[in-house]
Amino acid sequence: MQTEASTTYINSLQKGVRDGIPIALGYLSVSFTFGMMAVAGGLPVSLAVAISMTNLTSAGQFAGLSLILGGGGFFEMALTQLVINLRYALMSVSLSQKLHKSITLLDRLLIAFGNTDEIFAVATGQKKEVGKKYMFGLILMPYIGWALGTFLGAAASAVLPEAVRSALGIAIYGMFLAIFIPPMKKSKAVAAVVAVAAGLSCIFHYVPVLNRVSSGFVIIICAVVAAAIGAVLKPVEAIQEAAE
Repeated sequence: MQTEASTTYINSLQKGVRDGIPIALGYLSVSFTFGMMAVAGGLPVSLAVAISMTNLTSAGQFAGLSLILGGGGFFEMALTQLVINLRYALMSVSLSQKLHKSITLLDRLLIAFGNTDEIFAVATGQKKEVGKKYMFGLILMPYIGWALGTFLGAAASAVLPEAVRSALGIAIYGMFLAIFIPPMKKSKAVAAVVAVAAGLSCIFHYVPVLNRVSSGFVIIICAVVAAAIGAVLKPVEAIQEAAE
């Protein structure tokens, strides 16, 4: 059997599985909330699980769920997913530089499907190039955790009392707060972008006429406008120079 020590790149399935377990545990709790919210909104358990097994994207799935439950159209859904998940294209390009040359095109396509933020961070953090066995092992556990958590949340939603379901529904907001508050503390630019996005969201919610815009397009507009303002006022080069 080929080991890490006998090769110039990391290609151990066991190591990939071990590295993926912590990610899987984190995904389990978040996908539990997704499954619960999907069933509470009227989707069957099987459809909630199918969504998680074919997407593997937390922000994209929660945004997509809102559109599904709100009766959004296919174009609105596609555009929303494009904006939210566009970062994965850049992450996949970056990750491809870390993959060993023995990995085929089909393998790369499969790896791209499972290339989430956390998997990308762990894979690119390795000291050597990584092979397909390691990547498939790294993806396997988070994928199982995401699908299993969705199933458990969807199944639990059918039996839990309304008070408990409402309390658990707040978990997703806590997750989003945990995502953007730490970067806000470290960077005024990030804090400004978040503030602009929040302000625009309030405008679309309270201002007459604008409050008729569907939630999907509101997400797109707020994200694009806030990011554009942040890029103009505080570009990445300026942030790096300031840090130096």
